[in-house]
Amino acid sequence: MTDNEKAGRNAKILHAVKWIVLLLLFFCFIFPFLMVVINVFKTKADIISNPLALVGEHGFTLKNFPEAMKKMKFWTVFGNSFIITVSATVLTILISSMTAFVIVRNNWKFCTIVFSLMIASMVIPFQVLMVPLVSVYGGIFNVLNHRLTLILMHVGFSVSMSCFMFHGAIKTNIPLELEEAATIDGCSRWQTWWRVVFPLLKPTIATVGIINAMAYWNDYLLPSLVLTKKNLYTIPIATQAFYGTYSTDIGLVMAALLLAMLPILILYVFLQRYIVEGVASGAVKG
Repeated sequence: MTDNEKAGRNAKILHAVKWIVLLLLFFCFIFPFLMVVINVFKTKADIISNPLALVGEHGFTLKNFPEAMKKMKFWTVFGNSFIITVSATVLTILISSMTAFVIVRNNWKFCTIVFSLMIASMVIPFQVLMVPLVSVYGGIFNVLNHRLTLILMHVGFSVSMSCFMFHGAIKTNIPLELEEAATIDGCSRWQTWWRVVFPLLKPTIATVGIINAMAYWNDYLLPSLVLTKKNLYTIPIATQAFYGTYSTDIGLVMAALLLAMLPILILYVFLQRYIVEGVASGAVKG
């Protein structure tokens, strides 16, 4: 066997090993989702007796969905989650893109300091701020149990990372000549950002949007601290209604989890082609 043939055989073996490892990792990640999909159409008894079976002994059932929707008041909590997620995502995109534009196009010391503080704030864990946050905004200002409070908190915690991604995208992908041409044509700074820069940031906008929307939609800890009234619950908080002190209706839990996953999963399917491009363009700083 020649050296070229050996090299070709080794390359094929390495390629096959990589695919096997990737498939195993993919299965590990997708397994919890498959368990939800399989068990959502079973009765509680069938789930407990044989959770890995495709069809339970009592057959295929759709009763879990209407019961889960009724118990968790699905349309109310869905509306709350939708309003909070959409509002916070739009505000995060607009504020962070404008901030990044100002920082990139101005060589002010103030901009450098602000951007450095934003980068530094990204390493602070939320758990450090959790107790002071509730104490100050709940005990002193008494502004908890409002959707607007949660929306602004989401934006505040997300704007640093989003600004970092927009900063890299503007600095590396938006030619300064385009903005100079817009200025010559009579555009103000606001018009230049809105009509020239912002439309060219679509991949980064999609990436920032899907990352933050997934975080807001699935977040449990912050909403549970801010929203304590049942009529303001989001979907992750409402799923706690299925966990009792002595027993849990697993079928209803599975139905609630699937209902919670579907909207954000659909959004990801439509925007996933922008994810890699947006991350790559926003991660380059120089």
